[in-house]
Amino acid sequence: MKRVLFGTLLMSVVALPAMAALKTGDSAPRFTAPASLAGKTFTFSLEKALKKGPVVVYFYPSAYTGGCDLEAHTFAQDSEKFATAGATIIGVSLDSIQRLNDFSADPKYCAGKFPTASDAGGAISKSYEVDVHQGPPGLKDVRGIDIGHGFADRTTFVIGRDGKIVSVISQVAPDQHVAKALAVVQQLQAKSSGA
Repeated sequence: MKRVLFGTLLMSVVALPAMAALKTGDSAPRFTAPASLAGKTFTFSLEKALKKGPVVVYFYPSAYTGGCDLEAHTFAQDSEKFATAGATIIGVSLDSIQRLNDFSADPKYCAGKFPTASDAGGAISKSYEVDVHQGPPGLKDVRGIDIGHGFADRTTFVIGRDGKIVSVISQVAPDQHVAKALAVVQQLQAKSSGA
């Protein structure tokens, strides 16, 4: 019964509609943040990533929660397709870097295939105008550990090499964020190669 209540409560918090105010054509706010790749901490820079090609910045509520786990796993499965299209993936949540070190290395989720960044204070989410909500006190993740932080609305931004937002994806199932973002970066690749 406790699990059912937890799942229902978490889905009600996580399923809130994303109201991203930044739109296609807006300049993407540059950011640097502590991030983790395969359990190792480093500093992620959007500016540096854009020099290599488009960047998929996806905001998600919390590591180790149902929809976010599915989304991370799907990004990990498709990470080579994103790389082939010249795109970098960065997940962003209000999780601490310690939680993200575990999550980024976990073979069931990120599997060391792409980095996740800690937006512990919510500054990056605010700069992208992604709504942040507080969950109820004592809310636990799928491992039974207190989450203890706010939740950013699930919103994905595809940012072109020029720093402009090419696509904003929200209000779809977690794995559909991945499919839609992949389609956008593949279209960008086709345009840049003149296909």
